[in-house]
Amino acid sequence: MNDILSKMARNRRNEVMALYPNDTVLQKMIADCNQLPPTFSMSSSLRNTPGGIIAEFKRRSPSKGDIFPMADAAEVIPAYVNNGAAGCSVLTDTRFFGGSTVDLAIARKLSNNVPLLCKDFIVTPAQIYEARLLGASAILLIAAILTSEEITRYNSLAHSLGMETLVEIHDFIELDKITFTPDMLGVNNRDLFSFHTDITHSLDLASRLPSGILLVAESGIKTPDDMLRLRDAGFTGFLIGEAFMSTYDPGATLKKFIHETI
Repeated sequence: MNDILSKMARNRRNEVMALYPNDTVLQKMIADCNQLPPTFSMSSSLRNTPGGIIAEFKRRSPSKGDIFPMADAAEVIPAYVNNGAAGCSVLTDTRFFGGSTVDLAIARKLSNNVPLLCKDFIVTPAQIYEARLLGASAILLIAAILTSEEITRYNSLAHSLGMETLVEIHDFIELDKITFTPDMLGVNNRDLFSFHTDITHSLDLASRLPSGILLVAESGIKTPDDMLRLRDAGFTGFLIGEAFMSTYDPGATLKKFIHETI
């Protein structure tokens, strides 16, 4: 793991430990999760919704800085939903991405039946329970910051709570950490050392990945043509944030991407 990613994961772990310092709080979360209604399947939505786009709500990123710092989830999420998103991704990390768990809660209230991805540095079970309580249908598991045992354990926990997982890899070596067939396998096009993005990373890896897995391309998708190239390579889902959030109207930009790729 590179220093930047390690710093992000360590920071998130410290934040979660401060929020949930004892087992009493965790037990309350577990009990509350048992009272929740079923979630909506993101993998099914990606397969059955034209475009297959997971539209991301993000205000900033470590590499780009501010993207849309004053963005309001109460405005952007409905715009995504009304313009054909197969799913919505919500950043909940505050320090590096300007997100919050409040954004995820708002998104759940306004997203109708569109599934939500809790995009965070998941490094503790408490975050998985929290994601379920806030209305997530799926969580992101980043192979680069987790051991093989943690990926397996967190995947099982998510499933027990009725959620799916998007397991993210950055290279073929990280695939060895995954000992099960994930609901969705994401390939991040961002170089973890330079933070440069290039979709040829996904294109190069696609032919080497196991068949029959729902593939999601992440980061660096800037144009509808990028989507078409990735789809031809075998990708079903496309996680896109910056290309939408850097425009005046994220929902309209999403609609344009879908129109030009179906």
